Amino acid sequence: MFLPRPDRAQSADERRTLLRAHPFGLLIAAGRDRAVPVVSPSPFVLEADDTVLLHLATPNPIWQAIAENPQVMLAVTADAAYVPGAWKAIGDEDPAQGVPTEYYASVHLTGQIALLDDPADKLALLRRMTAEFEPDGGLADPEVHRSKLPAIRGARLTPTEVAAKFKYGGNVDAEHRRAVAERLAARATPGDAAARTALLRRLDNEQPAGR
Repeated sequence: MFLPRPDRAQSADERRTLLRAHPFGLLIAAGRDRAVPVVSPSPFVLEADDTVLLHLATPNPIWQAIAENPQVMLAVTADAAYVPGAWKAIGDEDPAQGVPTEYYASVHLTGQIALLDDPADKLALLRRMTAEFEPDGGLADPEVHRSKLPAIRGARLTPTEVAAKFKYGGNVDAEHRRAVAERLAARATPGDAAARTALLRRLDNEQPAGR
């Protein structure tokens, strides 16, 4: 992933917040000697130590690729919004000469994935994911589904490399970015509010202390 300095995460908390807010990504396994990698959409839980827990159906072809090579990537992209070229012009600048772009955030976790095939490990994983996604409770303990456990395989991804990109106009000055933020608020199409929030948060974090 191309990662110019203005788009780098301002802190580890910034990319962890994104992953917790968007716990669904693409698990990518290159395998060995394959023309293309195997890609599987998957929900996941991010743990405090940055490990990731997930499970997929046992017949999923990604498991064979993982058996060939346990080095994988989990990619999560969110809070995206198209920015028309004219929006990049302010004051006397010619809107026709504005350069369109896409605002978005993307986090890539790369590392070794370990299988959790023991029934006790699967149950623990299911309890952890249920607690994360349904914190209000109400579901029976996964033990009641023990007979269905062979239908899934669990896994833990331990990242050794993290790339986080937050592309929200950091290559231009604050005045131009605030103009884009106003236009995102006015357009209000899907994704605009989240992109605007990310833009303004990063812009505010750049301001000198005490301002």
